[in-house]
Amino acid sequence: MSGAAAAAAAARIRAIKASGGIVRVAEEEFQKLLAQNARGLDVHSTRWVFGTFHVYVMGYQGLVFYTQSSDELHVPVTCQVVEASRVWTP
Repeated sequence: MSGAAAAAAAARIRAIKASGGIVRVAEEEFQKLLAQNARGLDVHSTRWVFGTFHVYVMGYQGLVFYTQSSDELHVPVTCQVVEASRVWTP
């Protein structure tokens, strides 16, 4: 591994440690978690990669859950939604 590649890998590891556990789940599982955390905070963003994708991030019981979907997900009206210009995950 070159020095630059090793430095990039180390930076990714530090970013993951700093952000805690990030769990990517399927849309259906994220919907279940939203229903269980109906008074929680949900971050929503859109991104374009050969089409528009909706990205959702939510903290629940000490973990951060993440999903993306080609369609908007139903978010309970009791959830606080933050519209972000971009969501970045390590």
